Amino acid sequence: MKKKKAYDYARFGYIFSLPFVLAWLIFQLYPILYTLILGFTDLRGAGNSDWASVILWKEPLKNFITVLGNKSFKQAFINTLIIWGCNFVPQILLALLITAWFTNRRSTIKAQGFYKVMFYLPNIITQATVAMLFAQLFMYPKGVINDLLIQLGIFAKPVEMMRNANTTRGVVIFIQTWMWYGYTAIVLISGVLGISPELFEAAEVDGANQWQTFFRVTLPSIKTILLFTLVTSLIGGLNMFDIPKLFQNGGPNNATLTTSLYIYNKAFQGGYLYGEASAASMIMFAIIVLLSSLVFYLLRDKDEVELRKLIKQQEKEYKRKMKMGKI
Repeated sequence: MKKKKAYDYARFGYIFSLPFVLAWLIFQLYPILYTLILGFTDLRGAGNSDWASVILWKEPLKNFITVLGNKSFKQAFINTLIIWGCNFVPQILLALLITAWFTNRRSTIKAQGFYKVMFYLPNIITQATVAMLFAQLFMYPKGVINDLLIQLGIFAKPVEMMRNANTTRGVVIFIQTWMWYGYTAIVLISGVLGISPELFEAAEVDGANQWQTFFRVTLPSIKTILLFTLVTSLIGGLNMFDIPKLFQNGGPNNATLTTSLYIYNKAFQGGYLYGEASAASMIMFAIIVLLSSLVFYLLRDKDEVELRKLIKQQEKEYKRKMKMGKI
């Protein structure tokens, strides 16, 4: 009898992953490479295929220098950092508070599923919908907020609140915090639930109270989850677009202009400066990589790093002894 050939099931994995790989190559890798090329050109408008005439042969870094010296880009970058920083701090604090509340082993909360849904619900709504909703709420002169404040006697007449830069920026910060604190809380709760119960039991035996258990056991155990949350929030915050664009279109006086909105305006508003927009995109890409690497470095597990160094030293010593014939 002929033996049956072993069937290679591994190829099905390649077949199933092929659609994703093709989609990534077409919709991710190609735009990134194309953007990189555009950053070294003076391409303006659409329909120009004469690459020889638009490539900046003599001044290849002209677009990057122009963007870095642009006052609007500097303001947009500062605005982006302020809005992200001011929404991330209350967001992570709220998420940690909710995490401590839901993972408290000494008390049982009824209807936890309902509360989790309510906390996560703002994240399900699209950012475009939320931006348009808040734009309607703060509409002047007939808006819900103005009508409510007049009814309460706080305002005597309608006030165009969105003409104030700090107020507008504050609303954007509130929207970002409101939309993302629930997602962050769910991620942190998932991380806490993965901690071994024996650690909490040992803390209880040692007489630790709830806060001591949270700060001495829970937080150190979810350090990796906190790192993930910080990095993803940083990346998302520096790419903020929908809320500032659809809420007040970067206004007033560019108070909510972010780097993504600046890039959009350069590419699709006015002069269609694709070269400068692409250069700004690559600059932001480099900044995100740099800041993410810095966060990873500062929050690295030093004990694990030392352990890896020790293991490498032992391996080198072992190989050295092997070569010398001592082993």
